[in-house]
Amino acid sequence: MLQAIMEYLEEHVEPSPEWAVKLEELAAADQVPIMEPLGIQFLMQVIRLQQPKKILEIGTAIGYSALMMRHAKPDVSIVTVERDEIRYNQAVAHIQELGAQDDIVTLKGDAFDLEETIKAHGPYDFIFIDAAKGQYQRFFEAYSSMLSDRGVIVSDNVLFKGYVADDKEATPRKANIAKKIRKYNDWLFEHEAYHTTILPVGDGVAVSVKKK
Repeated sequence: MLQAIMEYLEEHVEPSPEWAVKLEELAAADQVPIMEPLGIQFLMQVIRLQQPKKILEIGTAIGYSALMMRHAKPDVSIVTVERDEIRYNQAVAHIQELGAQDDIVTLKGDAFDLEETIKAHGPYDFIFIDAAKGQYQRFFEAYSSMLSDRGVIVSDNVLFKGYVADDKEATPRKANIAKKIRKYNDWLFEHEAYHTTILPVGDGVAVSVKKK
């Protein structure tokens, strides 16, 4: 039943623009993890609802999600961080191809090494975490202080192919990643300063908002 529901929803996903289709094909060919169709559509819808002026993204990859967030809100300002040199260069090229370099600032390096630079661009109304899964809590702790009062933090891959709920059939490596994400999810749910909801869209998306 769940598979049928997912297939039904994916059939009704808003078609990606031509440039996004090319990036999706590139990601598939190079095995670069990007958000799944339902996940990226959900992310874009949250942005349309929340109307952030400034977004921080941890984990640029090839620039796909940053460009899709800009597509959802063309007047938004985005700061995105990527430590992998190849992915960083690809992202910069794709952003420039679409003439989005004035709206998307791409920083190369480890997110923790760039804290002061990132802070200088803030504060942020929306933070999107989609990088090393074992570092999610550190990312949240480091950058939540840069979030505006009505800001939102979205974390991707928090169900990790379903292994977070049941890892009996996972490889040892995937089971270990699932364990780390499960620990992060528990930490989010118990956070005294944030309300968090996890939705089973894409690979699992956590939405955290400040408690009043």
